[in-house]
Amino acid sequence: MYCCSPPRMQDVTRISLELSIDKTEDRMERSERQTCTKMDSIEAADEQQPSLDEVLSWARSFEMMLRSLEGREVFREFLRSEYSEDNLLFWLACEELKKETDPTVVEEKSRIIYEDYVSILSPKEVSLDSRVREGINQTLAEPSNLMYEEAQFQIYTLMHRDSFPRFLNSSVYRDLLANRRRACLDT
Repeated sequence: MYCCSPPRMQDVTRISLELSIDKTEDRMERSERQTCTKMDSIEAADEQQPSLDEVLSWARSFEMMLRSLEGREVFREFLRSEYSEDNLLFWLACEELKKETDPTVVEEKSRIIYEDYVSILSPKEVSLDSRVREGINQTLAEPSNLMYEEAQFQIYTLMHRDSFPRFLNSSVYRDLLANRRRACLDT
């Protein structure tokens, strides 16, 4: 019976990977923030809200937005509205895999990433060209922590050129920017 059987190892590992990605997002270094006033920085720290300067920096640099925990969360919210959140999740999973050194964990995480994002049977399949997909299929026998680099770059480029400009014009970003401006004026 499903409700009483213990979870399979791959399910536990998949959940661990997802939790690990979320924890790593929290630990990733953030660029220093400049805020309007000291009070604004106190409120921003309490609410985990990005400063006006940080929100503005995202418009100047896709990379800065990805380095920011808040930036990734807002971008993820936007991608979710476009049904393309899996691109960011794949990119983050690849970032996690790159940090891994234990061969057993690399093998397991590589397989999970493949099943979740590369397999044509996955409901979360990301859009990769056939050459890159074939390269991944060939490296599955001996996975490495860098085996998804080319695929990750393709998805990064797709998000940067396609999704990111729409994000900057979206109500998600514009509303956040307006709220941060209002917060600065109120202090």
